[in-house]
Amino acid sequence: MSEIDRYRQETTGLSATAMIRWALSTFGPDGVSFASSLGAEDQVITHLIAEHAPQIPLFTLDTGRLYQESYDLLERTRERYRLEISVYFPETKRVEEMARAHGPNLFYESVENRKLCCHVRKVEPLGRALGGVRAWIVGLRQEQAITRQDLRPVDWDEANGLIKISPLAAWTESEVWDFIRRHDVPYHAFHDQGFPSIGCAPCTRAIRPGEDTRAGRWWWERPEHKECGIHLGESAAGTAGPATTSPAPFGIQEIETS
Repeated sequence: MSEIDRYRQETTGLSATAMIRWALSTFGPDGVSFASSLGAEDQVITHLIAEHAPQIPLFTLDTGRLYQESYDLLERTRERYRLEISVYFPETKRVEEMARAHGPNLFYESVENRKLCCHVRKVEPLGRALGGVRAWIVGLRQEQAITRQDLRPVDWDEANGLIKISPLAAWTESEVWDFIRRHDVPYHAFHDQGFPSIGCAPCTRAIRPGEDTRAGRWWWERPEHKECGIHLGESAAGTAGPATTSPAPFGIQEIETS
């Protein structure tokens, strides 16, 4: 039996709380961390970690293009749970080179450019944040998008070479919000304004009635492209097709191998 199969067997039927406790006991506080985007699901997991496994380190990514309300939520979360939440930023030189080569709003021009921006602002900082751990916890759910329908609670993250743990994989949206209301979990102000999923300000909008919960993310793209590269690794980058056939002034081709 492979390692991943053994982990899946050990976690079959576990609740979200039990899975978080399992992650801590299996990998230890130095071997697992939780990546929070400050979304509703991640706030639920933060609450569970604070209550049941506070030794698990938490971190978030600041892309430099977030809404002010996201920073407000980060501060409220720190105050509520008294947990240290590390913040990782993109490298200044990389952002400057990208903006010089492609402009500040490059993401509207093509899928390739948008994935480049996500790579510089999110994927690269994530790599630094995950340095030294064996597993990471995320707030993904199967019903969030067509790109996540095959999500498993425990999986192998090929891009980062780590075990990926999704304690809320089978949760519904109503279960998430029932938990938030029942436990008075702090959540993003924009969730009350039609934003079920919130990312960078230029790339997030409210959704219309009946739209997919991630329809407001990169709304100008087709649904099958709507991942930033963090959760799909090479396959996410590959959906964009060849980025360029000749050397570019700033490495778009890096997306294909990250």
